[in-house]
Amino acid sequence: MDQQAWTYFFVVLTFGTYIYIAIRSKAGSTEDFYVAGHDVHPVVNGMATAADWMSAASFLSMAGLIAFLGYGGSVYLMGWTGGYVLLALLLAPYMREFGKFTVPDFVGDRYYSGLARVIAVICALFVSFTYIAGQMKGVGVAFSGFLGVPANVGIVIGMAIVFVYAVWGGMKGITYTQVAQYVVLIFAYTIPAIFISLTITGNPMPQLGFIGDVAGTDTSMLDKLNTVVRELGFTEYTSTTKSKIDVFCITAALMFGTAGLPHVIIRFFTVRSVQAARVSAGWALVFIAILYTTAPAVGAFARLNFIDTVNDSTYISDAENYEARAAQIVRQGGKPVPVWYKDWEKTGLLAYDDKNGDGIMQYRGPNALDGIANEVVPNRDIFVLANPQIAQLPGWVVGLVVAGGLAAALSTAAGLLMVISSAISHDLLKRTFKPDMSETDEVLVARVAAAVAVICAGLLGIFATQLPFVAQVVAFAFGLAAASLFPIIFFGIFWKRMNKEGAIAAMLTGLITTFSYIYYFKFGGGSDDQWLFGVSPEGIGFVFMWLALAVGAVVAIMTEEPPQDIQDLVEDIRIPGTRRAHGIADAGMQPVD
Repeated sequence: MDQQAWTYFFVVLTFGTYIYIAIRSKAGSTEDFYVAGHDVHPVVNGMATAADWMSAASFLSMAGLIAFLGYGGSVYLMGWTGGYVLLALLLAPYMREFGKFTVPDFVGDRYYSGLARVIAVICALFVSFTYIAGQMKGVGVAFSGFLGVPANVGIVIGMAIVFVYAVWGGMKGITYTQVAQYVVLIFAYTIPAIFISLTITGNPMPQLGFIGDVAGTDTSMLDKLNTVVRELGFTEYTSTTKSKIDVFCITAALMFGTAGLPHVIIRFFTVRSVQAARVSAGWALVFIAILYTTAPAVGAFARLNFIDTVNDSTYISDAENYEARAAQIVRQGGKPVPVWYKDWEKTGLLAYDDKNGDGIMQYRGPNALDGIANEVVPNRDIFVLANPQIAQLPGWVVGLVVAGGLAAALSTAAGLLMVISSAISHDLLKRTFKPDMSETDEVLVARVAAAVAVICAGLLGIFATQLPFVAQVVAFAFGLAAASLFPIIFFGIFWKRMNKEGAIAAMLTGLITTFSYIYYFKFGGGSDDQWLFGVSPEGIGFVFMWLALAVGAVVAIMTEEPPQDIQDLVEDIRIPGTRRAHGIADAGMQPVD
């Protein structure tokens, strides 16, 4: 089979598997729909959590960022990895001990306030919809690159698939679907990396090939890459143009934002106990590490292969006569533009501007010594998907990578849809405005909310295609989570004096300031030289997180203490097995061993 046939084969096979799992795992109760009945095995939950966590930003965009930003792109690697460790060790066990399966539910009961619950719902919706826009953009990139359809049409197809297994199966269907998606995405990510590592370095382990020598030479792979990019006028791969303060703030915003992400926190409620939550967190770290330790190698290999195949090649504008024209160029001693470039050029994600009219594609950086202006502009999101084509790997590898990219985007999108669905059906209606709602009605409302959220997510994904790359969109979501949700979760667990007034003030401060800053500098005409303290919109959530913490603490100290039973509860949840059953019956959950 050719590449296109393999792509259709893997996409149809995996999508069919996801739908089959959803049908077999239909949720029959609110516990099934929200938390998969609390009976998921820790290893299985760890795999599902890893799939939920490793979104299109991790699979598609992170390696592309590392490829073109070099060490500057490592902020995403460090921030997302460190953030998950922070969440798993610092917050998740205590949230599980509290017994609430959504962040707004935790906020509402911990801060004894319906208003605080509603504001937490608003924060969760802002974070989730911003995050899901990046996932749907990733779906559009994958479809447009390989299935011959426009990105927007690809987003609609992805919406339809998520609709089936999220609306039908709820968290129960999503959990077991995410296990299948993890298997797909990890094989799709590592197999091409192994092939390419063998080709470039002779080492089958990408992690070792990345720091090893180029095959048949005494030159290290990184030294060769540094030399190549430096000669073309780019910043060395092992350095960065980002300021130290911005690197620090982006990394920290991603870390603390992770600890406030509602779709990751909810995964720790699908197991039976606090101990099982800890074990599943450990397994999730193992499963995540497989991809995250491979990403730097994938990025470096992609950058080197891209330069080798594109730079100084002769452009062919006539796609229909490509083969004849390419053969002519080879006979004349030239290098024709590669086939993979022509395939991706159709998507609009690669651009060539022949500035000097010589028909030769010059890929140059701002410091190029030959004075030639750059004529090639690649979109960073394509490089994991295009990597197998650039390296001329078999068609089945290309098809597998497409299926993996879609699995990564859809798995996270489904988790986010559950957050949106539960926030509306459980936190807004059942726990706030309509407490007499029956379980049957609640599940129905949850499904309707998930369906509406799918449509809204698709529209946001179409809008997000105008933004530079998936990881940037996702970084905004992390900044919003860091500034609005992390402070009140942290205070809610570790400071019994924190009250509802402080929580409300902290959430509003973090959400309004961070959203306003991002909007102004990305859509409102703000320029880079106006950044506060030199911090970019991707990192500003960390700065405003401290402002939210300070405002929340000051307001809490200046207002009345929480009720004594709330203060006792805060102390109890930090000692597993001794907490009182405060508020658990109201949430429809059983006490945890």
